[in-house]
Amino acid sequence: MSSVSSIVNLKSCPIQTQSFAKSCKNIFETEGVLMLERFLTEQAVKDLAAEAEDRKELAYYTSAKHSVYLTPHQDNLPESHIQNRKVSSSKGCITTDQIPTMSGLRTIYDSDIFRNFVCSVVGVSELYEYADPLSSINVHYANEGQELNWHFDNSEFAITLLLQSPEGGGSFDYVKDLRSAETGDMNYDEVEAYVDGAREPISLYVDAGTLMLFRGRNSMHRVTPTIGNQTRILVVLAYNSEPGISLSEQARMTFYGRLG
Repeated sequence: MSSVSSIVNLKSCPIQTQSFAKSCKNIFETEGVLMLERFLTEQAVKDLAAEAEDRKELAYYTSAKHSVYLTPHQDNLPESHIQNRKVSSSKGCITTDQIPTMSGLRTIYDSDIFRNFVCSVVGVSELYEYADPLSSINVHYANEGQELNWHFDNSEFAITLLLQSPEGGGSFDYVKDLRSAETGDMNYDEVEAYVDGAREPISLYVDAGTLMLFRGRNSMHRVTPTIGNQTRILVVLAYNSEPGISLSEQARMTFYGRLG
């Protein structure tokens, strides 16, 4: 297994230092999103993208319709209500058990340096892997026309690494603090305005090798459809703040087509 220093560009992203972690925390708390370009070394981007391409045939592909709130149908609301309106998302995915044992993705994920950095930025004391064998590291594939449509996350924060940019499309769009899940304010009118295109979101183009930390529970976001023949390849590094937690069986069957 490679060392963190051969995979992470510690010159431009010195995640091992408290000063860098503190500056990243300030950005994350202010903007709700932290983008670290050139997080991976150039060689690591090439190696990890090639590794992901080699395993693409193992991916489980899904196409799902969902509400932006990721909630079940609300019978007390009309079909046209934004909480019941459906958008479509589609992607392929390989799971933790399909990642090679010696992969640099495992080096990053298991690294105390990386976990301590993430803890400092998001403000938690510990990070733990998922107890099930599928959910800790996922590689997502978006072929031409595939997209991750508007939604709010259930988790407090998300960590992603882009390994391969598409020829076109694939921009990350978001609207910061559009709702408040904590107070129950769903802000239906404004959410509908963004879904309908009456409001313009913040749009970020992400280069290969970029690490992103994002608070998506209250900030609605999407990834626009891939354009062209080059697949968009994105890694999701998922942790929990408590040990022994598994993704639900229903979610595993939905996203992965299997339980383990």
